[in-house]
Formats: sequence, C-alpha cells, structure tokens
Amino acid sequence: MAEEKKAAESPRVDGFKVFAKLEVSMKDLESRLRSVSSLETLAEKDCVSAVYVESRDISKNPYTFALFKFKPEHVEVLYSIPPTSAPKKRKLDMVRYFLNLLTYLNSAYSVEPSATFQLVDAALKDLNEFVSLDYNKLYTSYDNMKKDYEDASRRLKKLQQDMGVLKSQNYELRTRNDELQLRVKQLEVLSDETLREKVQEWISEHGSEINISDFAKFHRVPETRVEEILNFLVREGFIQAVQ
Repeated sequence: MAEEKKAAESPRVDGFKVFAKLEVSMKDLESRLRSVSSLETLAEKDCVSAVYVESRDISKNPYTFALFKFKPEHVEVLYSIPPTSAPKKRKLDMVRYFLNLLTYLNSAYSVEPSATFQLVDAALKDLNEFVSLDYNKLYTSYDNMKKDYEDASRRLKKLQQDMGVLKSQNYELRTRNDELQLRVKQLEVLSDETLREKVQEWISEHGSEINISDFAKFHRVPETRVEEILNFLVREGFIQAVQ
C-alpha cells in the first residue's frame, strides 16, 4: 500500500526544446553554468547538463526539479510537475527561469528570434487559459462572497433598527425609573409627624372630612400610609371617627 501511494504521488515530467547555436566552447559554457549557485553542473560527452533542484523527497531524491541539457544546436529542458502543482503554471515558471538563464549566459548561445517567439507564444497561450480558469474560480468566489455580504448587511441593518428601538425603550424605562425614585424620595421626606399634621390640616379645611384617595394623590403618598396615620390619630384621640 505504501509503495502504491508513493507511486501515485510521484511527480510527472514534461519538457520543451529550443533550437539555439552554441557560440562558445563546451568548457567555457560549463564554467559559466558553474557560476550559477542554484545549479548542479555536469559535463557530458556531447553536452553540458545542469540541474536546478527546488525540493527533495524524504529519501533526499530530487522531487521538484528542472534538468537543462545544453547541446551545440539546441537546449532541452525537462522539469517535474508535483501532483499539487498546476501543469500550465509550472511550465510558465520553467519558461521564465530558462529565459532568465539564457540572459545570464549572455552571448554563449545565439537563439533564433522565431524560436524565442514560439516559446513565448506557447507560454502566453497557457497563461491565458490558466488565468481564465483562475478568474472564473475567483469570480465565482467573489459572487458568493458578495451575496453573503449583502445578506449580512441586511441583517446588520435590521439589528441596528432593533437596537434603536431598544435604546428608545431603555431611555423611557430609565426616565420612568428616575421619576419613581424621585417620588420615593419625596415620600421618604414626609415624616409620620409631618404627615399627621397635614392630615389634621386637611380635615380642618374640608369640613371635618377627608377623602383618603384625594389626600394621597395630592401629597403623593400611598393610601395605606394615610390610613395608618388616620388610625393612629383616632386611637390617640386627636380626631374622632364619624359613625
């Protein structure tokens, strides 16, 4: 099972060839390539090979890599494509790296303009397909995110409206609470002695009668407290209850 899994995850290999004429000796070419720190160079019978290793597997073997074979009449490029990489994007990266390498080698090779054009044209076609695919995915994601954003905005607006109503209700409740607290303080200000005097004054001014409800509303005291005061005044003989 482990071997099958490893084989399934092995990178693919692809490549391309560019026709170009070598203008220097193989030895000079090898020397120039060895000056590139990222390359491992090897002189062979009919060419100079250079390997660019980007990553290795668990066994230290090259996994993500590119192999360049520089020959007198052309250059071959072989490169690996890991399972997690998009083949067209991988090719674009390799074309870019190869063109940069040719630029570094300067006059070592003379490349026909048509060959360079064909390579770049093929890369641009792949780029167009790759970008178009990514754009479609990106637009789909954007469209879904836009819908989610609009839904969230509507919910937020509704919550803000509800919050405004709650704030208004809270303000009214606090105002009512402040009024009630003020009334309680006013009630607490009237002592029993003061309230007895006011009850006696009321009775004197109203023909020896008292309407408990009217008195309580006028002085903003509970009716039960007025009744308690009246009972006390009758019990102590300050006033007489009418039979």
